[in-house]
Amino acid sequence: MATHWDDLRVFLAVAREESLSAAGRRLKVDPATVGRRVARLETALGSPLFAKSPTGYALTDAGQRLMGHAIRIEQTMEEAAGEMGAQSGGLSGQIRIGAPDGAANFLLPQVCSQIARDNPDLDIQIVALPRIINLSKREADMVIAVSPPSGGRVTVQKIADYKLHLAAARWYLRSHPEITSLDDLKSHLVVGYIPDMIFDKELDYLDATGVERVRLSSNSASVQFNWVRQGGGIGIVHDFAIPSGKRIEKVLADQISLTRSFYLIRHADDRRLERMNRFAEELCLGLRKEVARLEALT
Repeated sequence: MATHWDDLRVFLAVAREESLSAAGRRLKVDPATVGRRVARLETALGSPLFAKSPTGYALTDAGQRLMGHAIRIEQTMEEAAGEMGAQSGGLSGQIRIGAPDGAANFLLPQVCSQIARDNPDLDIQIVALPRIINLSKREADMVIAVSPPSGGRVTVQKIADYKLHLAAARWYLRSHPEITSLDDLKSHLVVGYIPDMIFDKELDYLDATGVERVRLSSNSASVQFNWVRQGGGIGIVHDFAIPSGKRIEKVLADQISLTRSFYLIRHADDRRLERMNRFAEELCLGLRKEVARLEALT
């Protein structure tokens, strides 16, 4: 019995999401349809592809073997879509970007909106997660990260440096003791990451300040920024986020200034996909320009 690409596409979604409902949301079909497609594929291949466990759907040995073949077919389909898109003069299909929530909230919306306007047949998805996104499971087609990975079959491209500073709302600074040195932070509410949820050492910003107690903490950079914006306390924020906050001032900018970098991480096999190469080029160029534009406003 012939195996249809649509069934393999459903199989890949279940393998990556590890549940029928999540795969259905990703594919925009109901979970019952996903289940029927998986069952049809298992019948066609004469072997179970998933084992149901308390944590969801796990690949069987046969499923693991099929995964490699299915990914190669997927890449071939993407390559064909890229060539067709190139002939029409624009990008098409769907591309999913994984990113830390700082970049996802303050940079990617502007950059991706422009790319979408220039490419009417392209759908862009942004996955904003305060953790490392798994490329091998295809949680995303490409990932923006704050440090390059140490291994894996991936390609890494530096996008841009960005700066961070201590900052607070103006009314907070007016109503609390003056800050003239890092030692003065001890008498202020400090905003930062939950220590045991810092998923990358590059996010351990407060280590440079000597602050020992973080009274308002979150695993989300955007939550921290909103605390600062609303006058909840003092925290280290991205310079590129400050213009969106209004009435936020840098604090001790002459004493503490941090520089970090964004990297674009892609599947190694995607290097031959012109569609992905073109998108990555436009994404990186747009991010560099947007970081520079926003930082110039602070």
